[in-house]
Amino acid sequence: MKAVYITEHGNLDALTYGDLPTPSPGPGEVLVRLKAAALNRLDLWVREGWPGIRIDYPFVMGADGAGVVAAVGDGVTDWKPGTPVVINANLGDGTCDFCRAGFENHCVNWGLLGETRGGTYAEHVVMPARNLLEMPDHFNPHEAAAAGLVFHTAWHSLITRGNLRPGETVLVVGASGGVNTASIQIAKL
Repeated sequence: MKAVYITEHGNLDALTYGDLPTPSPGPGEVLVRLKAAALNRLDLWVREGWPGIRIDYPFVMGADGAGVVAAVGDGVTDWKPGTPVVINANLGDGTCDFCRAGFENHCVNWGLLGETRGGTYAEHVVMPARNLLEMPDHFNPHEAAAAGLVFHTAWHSLITRGNLRPGETVLVVGASGGVNTASIQIAKL
């Protein structure tokens, strides 16, 4: 498959466009043929090699993406090839107490697509089946890809943690980035 990947940390010159093996889904996983990927600040941190980020090379960055199911692994019954999907980049293991309580971001084995696992800057990515959302036919995959992680982060901040309720007032400071722009849109609901 074609992919954009890095073989070392650095500036834009560290990016390579080339061929990598197409991954295969394992049990409980889905192979997604990507139609769109979006740039996230995380991608810059990974490429630059911020402290604490440890990856194996070659590494495909990208936390955000949308596409269609290409294949499913053993035990996957909820997804069929051809189904349009949006990716949830938060990789909880789905088994710990935090995951079962709906707090995947506190998972003891937590990871993030494009940081702890190869990401969406490729023609295909393998995802846990539970990390996909069906994308309505009228959604533009480019817009859907850009919404995934920022809306998940904004929702978690405002609704899950902030317990925002209808009629309450919200102040969003610095509403020029993706998460804060999403926060404004969620607050209007």
